[in-house]
Amino acid sequence: MSATTDTIAAIATPPGAGGVAIIRVSGPDAIAIVNRVFVRRDGQGIAEPRRVYVGKVYDRPGANVVDEVVAFAMLGPGSYTGEDVVEIQCHGGSLVSETVLESVCAVGARPAAPGEFTKRAFLNGRMDLAQAEAVADLIMARSDAGRRLAWSQLQGTLSTRVGRLRDAIVKARARCEVVLDFSDEDVPELTRNELGMELATVRAELEGLVGSFERGRLRYQGSRVAIVGRPNVGKSSLLNALAGRARALVTPIPGTTRDVVEAEIVVDGAPVVMMDTAGLRNTDDVVEAMGVDRSRAALDEADAVIVVFDRSAALDGMDRVVTDAVGMRRCLAVLNKADLVQETTEHDVRRMLGDVVVVEVSASTGAGTEHLASAIGRLLASRASVSDDEVVLFRSRHRDVARRALADLQHAEEAATGGLPLELVASDLAAAAAALGDITGEVTTEDVLDRVFADFCLGK
Repeated sequence: MSATTDTIAAIATPPGAGGVAIIRVSGPDAIAIVNRVFVRRDGQGIAEPRRVYVGKVYDRPGANVVDEVVAFAMLGPGSYTGEDVVEIQCHGGSLVSETVLESVCAVGARPAAPGEFTKRAFLNGRMDLAQAEAVADLIMARSDAGRRLAWSQLQGTLSTRVGRLRDAIVKARARCEVVLDFSDEDVPELTRNELGMELATVRAELEGLVGSFERGRLRYQGSRVAIVGRPNVGKSSLLNALAGRARALVTPIPGTTRDVVEAEIVVDGAPVVMMDTAGLRNTDDVVEAMGVDRSRAALDEADAVIVVFDRSAALDGMDRVVTDAVGMRRCLAVLNKADLVQETTEHDVRRMLGDVVVVEVSASTGAGTEHLASAIGRLLASRASVSDDEVVLFRSRHRDVARRALADLQHAEEAATGGLPLELVASDLAAAAAALGDITGEVTTEDVLDRVFADFCLGK
């Protein structure tokens, strides 16, 4: 992967009206290109790096003024991309910023591809590949918990952990190679048991990293919680109460909800997607039956379940249909309509559903919803708990690569302790080290880079 030689430009702020829009230009000719359309009052352009200049941008040299702007330059390798970078700050608004971008591109710059600025930062050694991915994760974080995870990886915690594991594997491989290449020389003796113990230690740590993915994913992306119950127990009202807005349609007519309706809330700093489902019951109505099927599908993809019961009515056979569908899934129970006369108790619910947490709420008044949110947090905590200093995986690419490295490492360990030739051990160790290098970009391909940066936003 060779260094880039052209100059790119893009709008780095979201589209739409705003106070300021930023156009970013990066490449060897960034300053010269911008100076073709940017002119200060004294007739000059950008003269010195890291100084802010006020001037006008023209749609082409010496033609029509587009806007009065602020511009400044940062020289490589100390910039974000490691190249010369110019930022132009113009008035906000899609038309103004797009016209400034067109002006810059008309005199020599090329429109940047999504993620190309960060890709150049990686290619120029400003960050490794895991850190580059963390930039996108930080931008896309939907909760404070997700932001903290992405920021930690941007600071290099994952890279450091992976680098240490990779170094240990490379060291073990080197010891094998020394014995193979210098068998007639006076080299330190390498015993199979000693090598096996070293590899077992690395394997255990790598297994822990792979095993952290589910918790990391739930912490970053959020858990999915299905709200289920028989028709007309107040599932949609409960969703609206938790979301703080009318997300689902509510009527007294049973079977109103025909599809899965989602709303995202934040519980203990982490995102949680609540899924309101159609009432579970046996029905001959074709459309309602389709909704019930989707409710069962939502149950299958949910990380936890809220089972809603009508506190003001006695339990019946339809409630049994619901509890049978829930089965052994992680769940808690809600006794809704706590503002009405009680007919069903916590004891009644536990006799049907088992020893679960039961929360009484009134979705119509909002009473008890804060207590319910806390109970949801405790229900999910064991699956999504991540301490501030813990290194976890939450990108599927990292998990898949780590799994591949783990499989190669296990083969090496088995070969070492099983008395197989050291050539096989060294080969498996080389494959494991290469796989881990794929996480940080030490060993990677252009195809991998294209996939990594394809989902980045423009201007970053």
